[in-house]
Amino acid sequence: MAHDPLPPPDFPLRVKRFAWTFVWFTMFRPTPVPLHTWRRFLLRLFGARMGRATNAYPSARIWAPWNLVMEDGSCLGPETDCYNVAPVRLGRGATVSQKSYLCTASHTLDSAFTLVGAPIELKAKAWIAARALIGPGVTLAEGAVVAAGAVVMKDVAVNTVVAGNPARPVSESALFVEDADNKLITEQPADR
Repeated sequence: MAHDPLPPPDFPLRVKRFAWTFVWFTMFRPTPVPLHTWRRFLLRLFGARMGRATNAYPSARIWAPWNLVMEDGSCLGPETDCYNVAPVRLGRGATVSQKSYLCTASHTLDSAFTLVGAPIELKAKAWIAARALIGPGVTLAEGAVVAAGAVVMKDVAVNTVVAGNPARPVSESALFVEDADNKLITEQPADR
C-alpha cells in the first residue's frame, strides 16, 4: 500500500505540538468524563472541526487536533490513540471504542526511513471495537464494524463486520441506511 511522504516537522509544527501537549496534560486529560463541552472547546481552539454532541474522552490521546474532524454524534472513547499526522475524519455517529489506535503514519523500510502517511476516514455509524488498530489510508464505510483487537490495513465495505489480524470480513452488520428525512433505519426491510 503506497502512502505519501510527509514533510519533516518544522519549527511552527513543533511549537504547536508543544502547546497542545501542555494543554492536553494540564486542561484536557485531568477533566471529569462529563465535561465533553470543555474538551470540544479545547480541540476547536487547536483547529479541530467538531460537530454537535461529539465526545472525546479525557484519556483519548490526539496527536494533532488541527488534523481532526468529528461530525455530529461521533466519539473517541477512553484511552484511544489518534496518531493523526495525516487527517482523521469521524463521520456522523462513528465510534472509536476504548484503547483503539488510529495510525495515519509510518516509515519507509529503507535507509532513508521517510515518514509516510495517509488519512483515515470513518463514515457514518462506523464502529471500531476495543483495542483495534486502523492503519494509514483506511476508510470504513457506513455501518462498518471492526471487531475487538482487529488489525485493519484495507478499506471496509458498507455494513461489513471485520475481525482478526489481518482483518477479514466475517459477517454483515445491521443495515445502516438513511431515509429521506435523514433518520437512520436500523432494521432490514420486510421484503428481503
